[in-house]
Amino acid sequence: MKRKICVVTGTRAEYGLLYWLMREIESDRELELQIIATGMHLSPEFGLTYKEIEKEFTCSKKIEMLLSSDTPIGISKSMGLAQISFAEAYEELRPDVVVVLGDRYEIFSAASAAMIARVPIAHLHGGEATEGLIDEPIRHSITKMSHLHFVATEEYRNRVIQLGEHPSRVFNVGGMGIENIKRLNLLTCKEFEKSIDFKLNKKNILVTFHPVTLENATAKDQFQELLDAIDELQDTNTIFTKANSDTDGRIINQMIDEYVAKNSDKSVGFTSLGQLKYLSALQLVDAVVGNSSSGLAETPSFKIGTINIGDRQKGRIKAASVIDCGPNKSSIQQAFAKLYSQEFQEILKTTKNPYGDGCASKKIVEVLKTVDLGNILKKSFYDLKVNV
Repeated sequence: MKRKICVVTGTRAEYGLLYWLMREIESDRELELQIIATGMHLSPEFGLTYKEIEKEFTCSKKIEMLLSSDTPIGISKSMGLAQISFAEAYEELRPDVVVVLGDRYEIFSAASAAMIARVPIAHLHGGEATEGLIDEPIRHSITKMSHLHFVATEEYRNRVIQLGEHPSRVFNVGGMGIENIKRLNLLTCKEFEKSIDFKLNKKNILVTFHPVTLENATAKDQFQELLDAIDELQDTNTIFTKANSDTDGRIINQMIDEYVAKNSDKSVGFTSLGQLKYLSALQLVDAVVGNSSSGLAETPSFKIGTINIGDRQKGRIKAASVIDCGPNKSSIQQAFAKLYSQEFQEILKTTKNPYGDGCASKKIVEVLKTVDLGNILKKSFYDLKVNV
């Protein structure tokens, strides 16, 4: 009898990271793939990206949960709605393992419902740190609800063990994003320009900026500082990807629309580029600018710069290609000056990505196939003081 593996995805970026794992599960004779699409995938505002999933796979369930609000109250209500719906989905699908990635609030609801339903949880990308985000406590909470852990670096593995998880259940498989880079056939410059109906310039940047969810009402001011810095760049075109459904994300998206409308000769904006176009862009731009985890996890593999603004990614492991700066115009301008300096361009040539070898999915599937699920729900706290 096949082991049923239920993969939960709520955002376009997360689906991109899970894609090859889904492929490996689907093609394995001993496993049955179930997919639950939720969150932004089902929202017209965020591009109805479940349609992208259904070009490649069959969604076992689609769970509506997003309310038309990105306030703290609206998001809390969405989480409650999600947990109810996940409980019903698990009752119907009867998965043997639920696979979740990361640290978003919809994933917290998915994990909570699986824990109560006594379904083993496999968590990807635990042990990481993002001190500026509500994702930080959510991620560690999901770790404590989970039974199998697939992490991106040895440091993150040690952190999950520090949280009391047994070393035999924590696997360093590397970052999921590296696999996309290795396995996708990326677009050429001409193909990419045609796909986005936009011509590149002498210099080009990709901007992806999200709210810092543990700060109150900073999104508008911080993003305006970035736009002001971009305005002074010469011979530079900008590709914007819009913010997610976090608190104040709509503010950033409105500002992107307004900026692109006024600067259509040198900028273009997208709700979602999708993995193929996004990674293809990284081949062609000079830097990823903003505060997305992709600037740390995937971008270094392309030997281009990352300008990492503010505290959203504070605490993550970073390659030498990452330039940290404050969320103000002068600091961002200094970061641009460093990016284009000869010294930094030389550093980029020898940059190494700290997030693994790009073979994560096969390693994960081997564990999902062979791990004994018989007594996996009963966990004991692994005390470092006792087990050193």
